[in-house]
Amino acid sequence: MRETSILMVSVVAGLAVTSLVVAPQGWAQPAPSLVTYTVTADEPVTADIYYRETDPPTWADYSHNPYLFSPKVTVEVAPDRPWVLTVALADPDRWAMVSATSGRLPKESGFRCELAVDGVAVATGEGPKGALCSVRHW
Repeated sequence: MRETSILMVSVVAGLAVTSLVVAPQGWAQPAPSLVTYTVTADEPVTADIYYRETDPPTWADYSHNPYLFSPKVTVEVAPDRPWVLTVALADPDRWAMVSATSGRLPKESGFRCELAVDGVAVATGEGPKGALCSVRHW
């Protein structure tokens, strides 16, 4: 009888642990955050802009090929012509990032960037030839 009781307790305990580990059916992942990147400059300039548009599955995947997750666009920006893009990221604290540069152009155009998550500005940056906005420190 004692062995049966111990076996029953073990089975019940195992089921309880399993029910804690397995997510219930229909339990949805949290909705991704809307991340808005904005880049502008004090003077008209051709900018190379890198930004994160998807969450890498792992840090190893990102490290292996960061450009796969950070596309580049080349656009004209100016005080009255900002570049603005909104993307959905699951973990913006870890992955949201935008950088802009005029590359080798000798002109200092006064870049500015802003990164907003769900409508709230969380990072800004500025520099004479480029700017970086990110929540995390790279």
